[in-house]
Amino acid sequence: MSVWSQVVGQPDSVAVLTASATVAASMVDGTFSGSASAVPHAWLFTGPPGSGRSVAARAFAAALQCESGTGCAQCAGCRTAMAGTHADVHVVVPEGLSISVAEMRALVQISARRPTGARWQVVIITDADRLTEGAANALLKAVEEPPERTVFLLCAPSDHPEDVPVTIRSRCRHLGLRTPSAEAIAEVLRTRDGLPEDMATWAASVCGGHVGRARRLATDEAARRRRESVLRIPMNLSRIADVFTCADDLVKSAEADASEVSGTRDEAEKEALKTAMGHGGTGKGTASATRGSAAAIKELERRQKSRATRTQRDAIDLALVDLAGFYRDVLITTAGSPATLNHPDRAADTRQAATRWPPDSTLKRLEAVLTCREALELNVKPRIAIEAMLMTLHQG
Repeated sequence: MSVWSQVVGQPDSVAVLTASATVAASMVDGTFSGSASAVPHAWLFTGPPGSGRSVAARAFAAALQCESGTGCAQCAGCRTAMAGTHADVHVVVPEGLSISVAEMRALVQISARRPTGARWQVVIITDADRLTEGAANALLKAVEEPPERTVFLLCAPSDHPEDVPVTIRSRCRHLGLRTPSAEAIAEVLRTRDGLPEDMATWAASVCGGHVGRARRLATDEAARRRRESVLRIPMNLSRIADVFTCADDLVKSAEADASEVSGTRDEAEKEALKTAMGHGGTGKGTASATRGSAAAIKELERRQKSRATRTQRDAIDLALVDLAGFYRDVLITTAGSPATLNHPDRAADTRQAATRWPPDSTLKRLEAVLTCREALELNVKPRIAIEAMLMTLHQG
């Protein structure tokens, strides 16, 4: 068992990262005689959702901190890096819709420090495509002139300029990940998570190559119910009234997801901040401290609202991906292609739709789903975008 066991279905990428981590270890212990550029100071991990971009980055960070340089998963460096508690591994997970310039500047300052453990300072940005223009410029300065023992690991869907600026892309070693096979995902669910074979096989077959989604579907009954309700939509839009009912259900489900993720956490964060700012105190000066905390609490509430918005948008986007997969399956069935279905457990509905809808009507429906995703990226109100999409799905 090693840290690389977390990276599913990516043998070529693991080989590249393992070799680089070995060289990095020899640089630390002084046995390496080559160029200092042998270990790239910036990496760009790209791949489709679920391919394990951030997982691969975390595993590489652990290997860089590994006492043996192999990613043994047993030493203190590996364990703390994988657990997110290593002092020299800094992970940026945007809670809102973007990563601000202030956040990136603070991170760049941290990255300039020498590693406390005498190995490497590692910065992981899990959603580099969410960098604002100012944040990207701040990061560029650090990537152009990196400290000697600092490595930046950026994760993004692709190396397209819309995801990662060309100036940053050109200074990174690019590592493209692929969608893991259903067999590889099922094997991980069985061996690592201890799930029954039938559940692991089913979850792997319907997750679209997304390891995290497969695990959630296999272990969370509520997630399975939400997926089922979304995939019933295409065959249940018989009346115009159904359009608004389904839109309401989708939005409310996403809001419930956001509330479930953020509710308890929001209150705990607010109470912790109030305590830190002196709320409830009785000593001298507590009154002025309490008055001064209003701005900090307001800023926290702003960040929490942004996080809830992102969670809601992510939940809706996941539903749209499932819908797009259904219409793709209908096109595949109509064409008589042997390609694997995204939703094999809905094959009966797929065949029924293929007999009812001509190919151009199915394609129009698929385009409506993709247009809705684009509208949400442009901050169109979710309910309006979803209702417009469902009207097209109804009319064909």
